Amino acid sequence: MPVDEQCPQRTKQDWSSVRVRTEAVTDQRPPMLLDEYLRPLSASQYTGLDWISITQTPYVSSGPTTQADKCPGIISPDSLTKDTRHSPRLPLSASAAVVIDQQQWKSLYAKEPTTVRPIASITKLMTAMVVLDARLPVDDVIQIQRQDIDTFKRSSSRLNIGIRLTRAELLRLALMASENRAASALARTYPGGEKSFVAAMNRKAHELGMRDSRFVDPTGLNPGNVSSAFDVAVMVNTAYQYPAIREATTTRERRVSLLRGHRMRLLTFHNSNRLVAREEWDIGLSKTGYIREAGRCLVMQSVIGSKPVIIVLLDSMKKATRIADANYIRHWLSEETVNRIAPRVPEIAGSIQ
Repeated sequence: MPVDEQCPQRTKQDWSSVRVRTEAVTDQRPPMLLDEYLRPLSASQYTGLDWISITQTPYVSSGPTTQADKCPGIISPDSLTKDTRHSPRLPLSASAAVVIDQQQWKSLYAKEPTTVRPIASITKLMTAMVVLDARLPVDDVIQIQRQDIDTFKRSSSRLNIGIRLTRAELLRLALMASENRAASALARTYPGGEKSFVAAMNRKAHELGMRDSRFVDPTGLNPGNVSSAFDVAVMVNTAYQYPAIREATTTRERRVSLLRGHRMRLLTFHNSNRLVAREEWDIGLSKTGYIREAGRCLVMQSVIGSKPVIIVLLDSMKKATRIADANYIRHWLSEETVNRIAPRVPEIAGSIQ
């Protein structure tokens, strides 16, 4: 049965009334070194970035050379320039969308940016941050159990009961392939279980100033996971500070050896966003999402025309339309860059001579 046919329709007004009680979860573990998690790039590429504790430093660069160098630190929604009076009229199909200049931290385009709505599997970005912040052993082997089966939407999964994977591998699959059972298992094995995990998600959102956001589960299958486009942009910008999230969400495909009992199977998982395989795109972070209540969602960090931007597209009708929206934004920003540079060509040519 399709993933979205198990939940009754709700009106948009219902989502803004969703509230979740958060609980404190203490964690006194020592900070974990970046080299201990997944497969990071060289330490020099993350100068000034601490993957666990990140300060709110402004974007400063004398000549960025890597994707990681092109992003600012964590910034709250309150510091985002939200003046949408001069926002261009783009023919986007998404019900809500924002394009954020990551260097200047200002809105370049906004459509219904503060409307609270379900965000589906975009939720998994917050899930990943909570997992990483907990500094749990990444090599711990976790078994998929019956509790990880989605009984709410009855969505399918390639991770059968009994399969055992490391915490690091589950995190990769939750982000890259949007595997719901992987996300559920990560929350289930968190200190205090899923209840404490969800509380940590909401606490993290509060710390980031995401006042329009509420989380009720780690997968995004529950439409009670809600946010606004502006809040999601803040979450994407924060998630971009984690090398593990950047690496996992931009991996095109991954072959995984699945151990179940004494049998080993080799499966290939693909990224849920096909744009990561397109040469014309320079994508630093990516996440898709879909349930009926949320529509087709897509968020990305990308460098377009030398400008690092965050793109948030919520509630598109079809997969093709969210991809078309993203491509339209890329063409628009690329054209804007050409128009800005073209008048200066004679000046530049003269200086070269």
